[in-house]
Amino acid sequence: MKKALNFFTHVEKERIREATSLAESKTLGEIAVMVVDASSRYREAEVLGAVTFGNVAAFLIAEFFLHGSLWWYIPLTFIFFPPFWLVMRRTPYLKALFSGTGRRERAVRDRAVRAFYEKGLYRTKGNTGILFFISLLERKVWVLADKGIHEKITQAKLNAFARTVSAGIRQGTAADALVEAIGEAGRLLEEHFPTVEGDTNELTDEVITSDRETV
Repeated sequence: MKKALNFFTHVEKERIREATSLAESKTLGEIAVMVVDASSRYREAEVLGAVTFGNVAAFLIAEFFLHGSLWWYIPLTFIFFPPFWLVMRRTPYLKALFSGTGRRERAVRDRAVRAFYEKGLYRTKGNTGILFFISLLERKVWVLADKGIHEKITQAKLNAFARTVSAGIRQGTAADALVEAIGEAGRLLEEHFPTVEGDTNELTDEVITSDRETV
């Protein structure tokens, strides 16, 4: 699985930055793009996976090499737990297998909201910040907007932008899809929040990545 730091190439990042800058040049709105490796560490998935694999390994060894002895099976489950837990920690796609769809969706939503506040999108003039949030492990995209935008633009429209980017990720054209969605968002923002004299760029136009371990 690609990491957030290299999910987009240098050329793609420059295209995204230019699209963001162009969109913002015509509106009071501020657009930010953030990519993270995962929205949660999924500790419960690590434990569940380690217990499952440890029990299977203990059963197979006890059954085929130790005459099905229960006295060997039980301690073997404890012995196998630590190494399989390390495997789960270091193998993101296994975590996805042991975490439910609803759990992953909640994790992405919560992480996106946290990022919105961590990166200061709520502090823009007129409360017109928009965040395109991409979480790679879950293959999920969330688009969040501040309260000023929600007075004019529905969440359903923002969700359409998210679907555009999600489709691009599935098709291997994430940068193209993101540039398209940013352009559409910019035109919509221009309609409702046109630029005024003295407007300044309040947020970075660069793609924000986070390689910090999630909690």
